[in-house]
Parts: sequence; C-alpha cells; structure tokens
Amino acid sequence: MDELMKNRLKVLRAERDWSQGDLAERLGVSRQSVNALETGKYDPSLPLAFRIARLFGLAIEDIFQDEAAA
Repeated sequence: MDELMKNRLKVLRAERDWSQGDLAERLGVSRQSVNALETGKYDPSLPLAFRIARLFGLAIEDIFQDEAAA
C-alpha cells in the first residue's frame, strides 16, 4: 500500500482564519475533500497540489512532505 503524504494544510488554513469551507471554495473542491486532505485520507492530484501551492504562495514541497522520504 502506498504511503500518504503529510501536509501543512490545516495549519496554513488556520493561520488565515479560514474554515474548511472557505478553503474548499477558493480551491474549487468540496469541504469533504479539504477534510480528507487535512486528515491524510487523500492525496491531491498534481493540478490541485499546484492550485494549493499558488493559493498559499508556497512551493508544493513546503506544503506536502513524503512520509517515505522523511
């Protein structure tokens, strides 16, 4: 089974005082998708990862960390 990545989404979202719904709206995904990303149940597609990185003004690697590489 593939390892899922750790991510900083919840922290980044909280720093901006955004709800999961706020982040979902900005990304064009459902709130359930944001929850699944934050809890590590789901890894984003590459296009979504780029949208997330652009939204926060960070590199993808600054948001998502590969557990296997850690």
